[in-house]
Amino acid sequence: MFSPDPSDGAGGATGTPINAEVARLTVGDYVKVTLSGIQEPPLPHEEQIKEDGTITLPNLDPIKADGKTLGELQKEIYAKYVPLYYKRLTVTVSSGQRVYYVQGQVRLPGRQEYLGQTTVLKAIASAQDFTDFADRRKVFLTRTDGTRVTVDCVKAAKDSTYDLPVFPGDKIEVKMRGWDTILRGN
Repeated sequence: MFSPDPSDGAGGATGTPINAEVARLTVGDYVKVTLSGIQEPPLPHEEQIKEDGTITLPNLDPIKADGKTLGELQKEIYAKYVPLYYKRLTVTVSSGQRVYYVQGQVRLPGRQEYLGQTTVLKAIASAQDFTDFADRRKVFLTRTDGTRVTVDCVKAAKDSTYDLPVFPGDKIEVKMRGWDTILRGN
């Protein structure tokens, strides 16, 4: 929650983030913005961070949310509303649990908590790594918008430019190698 801090020397125009998360928001995260401490508070605003990294609140131009902590975003929203629209205001920004999914030929398939920037190889490592039967050359990354990309994890291990970022809501699917390669030991 963000509340004005009268001791900051700016008459409460800025504030102190309380419980600011270390994790930063990213494209695809859902955020809920609640304005309170005013006579007729509007309903909470819920929105997914758009591809351009912004959210749009009533009466304001788009606000960049991507890359910010909850506390940083609260502070910016507060500064845009006070004193232009309100004299006093409490801004609360929250985000639902942020997860991605790793399934298939990994040792611990399932939902993984998104704790900040990660990549396909790191996500697979968080699922206890590949099984012996995993096809490391054809790992599928499906974005929340349905876009599906094939990642060659052998190549990605040698060159990090091939190790794509993973965002909340993404799904990583590790298929099983064909029996011919399993029997050959490749």
